[in-house]
Amino acid sequence: MSQNYPLSKNRIRFMCYPQTEPPAHFVTEIVSVFQKHLDAVGTLDLEKGLSSDAVLAVLREDLVLLGFAVEASKRSTDKIARPVFFGENGVPSLRYEIDAFHSGWRCGLEIEAGRAWMGNAVYRDLIQALVMVEVDTLVLAVPNAYRYSTGGKNVVSKDYENTVSVASALYGHSRMRLPYNLVVIGY
Repeated sequence: MSQNYPLSKNRIRFMCYPQTEPPAHFVTEIVSVFQKHLDAVGTLDLEKGLSSDAVLAVLREDLVLLGFAVEASKRSTDKIARPVFFGENGVPSLRYEIDAFHSGWRCGLEIEAGRAWMGNAVYRDLIQALVMVEVDTLVLAVPNAYRYSTGGKNVVSKDYENTVSVASALYGHSRMRLPYNLVVIGY
């Protein structure tokens, strides 16, 4: 669970699923936004990582330039919601929130921070993407390393590696096929 990372390893990493298909053409554009802001968001160099909202704020302008609608604040009018069900008169009756959405690419983006792994946000994001309308690709960005203290001891949770492990099990198993492609980004 804990490991010390040398500073020279601070980098953006990503893995695409299913591994039997090439990454979508836009994956490198999204990854390059994280790479551009590595010094600000990279969790291997920061003493304490940013919140997911702070990471999104750093990336927002470049994501908008790519064509994403991006959550602007926690006010309901500034959030991005994808429909799950449509009710009477075709009005969405259930929606789930997502950090950003690109309608042309049919791509949802979730950025997680401190609660990515230990708070089970990764699992929530994977499940909610199953039922969001028009989400053919989910980009799930998680810290390479999340630092915290417990019992007076400093610990590093390897959120990216843990998330890739779960994604590899889900996409590699023969019992099911998820209806969307997944990109896991470690920042």
